[in-house]
Amino acid sequence: MGPAPAEARTDVDTERLGRLLGDPGLTWFVDRVRQRMARGRPLTGSVTLSAPEESQRRAAERLLGRAPRTSGSLGIRLDTVDEILRRSGVSPGGLAAAVVALAGPVVLHAETRNREEQAWEEAYAPLGILDAELAHWAERIRGDGLVRRLARTPEAAVPLVEAAVRALRALPASPPTSRATFAARNLSGAHALDEGTPLATLVLSGIRCLTGFPDGSGAQWRREAWASAGLLKDDLSSTVLTLNLRGTPALAWMADAGEPTVLTLRSLTGRAPVAPGLAGTVHICENPAVLSAAADTLGRECPPMVCIQGQPSAAALTLLRDQSSRGARLLCHGDFDWGGVRIATALARSVPWRPWRYTAAEYRAAATAVVGAPNLTGLPAATPWDPALAVALAECGVRVEEEMVLNDLLTDLGTGSR
Repeated sequence: MGPAPAEARTDVDTERLGRLLGDPGLTWFVDRVRQRMARGRPLTGSVTLSAPEESQRRAAERLLGRAPRTSGSLGIRLDTVDEILRRSGVSPGGLAAAVVALAGPVVLHAETRNREEQAWEEAYAPLGILDAELAHWAERIRGDGLVRRLARTPEAAVPLVEAAVRALRALPASPPTSRATFAARNLSGAHALDEGTPLATLVLSGIRCLTGFPDGSGAQWRREAWASAGLLKDDLSSTVLTLNLRGTPALAWMADAGEPTVLTLRSLTGRAPVAPGLAGTVHICENPAVLSAAADTLGRECPPMVCIQGQPSAAALTLLRDQSSRGARLLCHGDFDWGGVRIATALARSVPWRPWRYTAAEYRAAATAVVGAPNLTGLPAATPWDPALAVALAECGVRVEEEMVLNDLLTDLGTGSR
């Protein structure tokens, strides 16, 4: 006997069939047959009920025309039932046609799976309109099961993916804003991106790809990851360390004293933006020790500096975007290690910068000069501004922190070179 017919046959004697197979005592039998048909298995051999009730034994007796065993399990041969149905004229098409006539069409499991996969593909369709920089993320979430875990069904995935795409296309937010405000403007309401919601989880995953924010965990890490795309918990917790920037009386006072200044995001978005120094160049470093040493050594004579302190905060990105839009030339240095180059690459996604002693040649010279430099650890990363730097890092295999080349950096700052 072949696979299940798509529709009930018209030559089935439904009244007699109801008396034979429609007995409640044979419901288990019909269900077993349908399961076999759904799997595409032939209707041969036997089906067995391990602990039948008396009503089920009597129903089997009426179907087969003889009494089955009076104790133990109840077995019914499918070939026998098929022959009975054909010979009696109840179902000339046999058992498969009878089951379809009695309980409706049987959908093969393979067809069900195909329809479900097609529904998932349709749910993922909005990912196709994302920018190229999110193409890798879009491809990854199609295969890693994140959306399926969050949404459970294709029907629930459709609005989830659509909302995530809508949010990601509006990022990074410039100027930075609170998550609630962003959600109210772009999504279903102010709480759409609340912590723990499926949409927040999916959007945060996309943000990490968009901004290059590194792996991590915990509440602070999540706040910083959101902030990397300009979405903030508030406008005071995001700060940036600077030296000798001007533009407001307070900044001018600190610059005249040659003292470092911590700016909040609020001060950058709610007040007059700072202006670039007279030389039109802003030096960017990764570690506070460099900026502190510059303040100690050069004081008010030091050119404007910004310290990003690891992954750039929303305040740092806001400041640097403003500087760049006003024509400032941004020069960037960082640790010579895989983490440092990832930070620099992430920064380049938000603002254009040129390397400040941050090339393969500078690294090779430092790696040779520094005694006892620690081994390089972590996964390699690309260095788009100087592809040879990634090659040099892999070959030399040592980490050179900014503090190890501090004298060279201070010399540049003191002479205004680079």
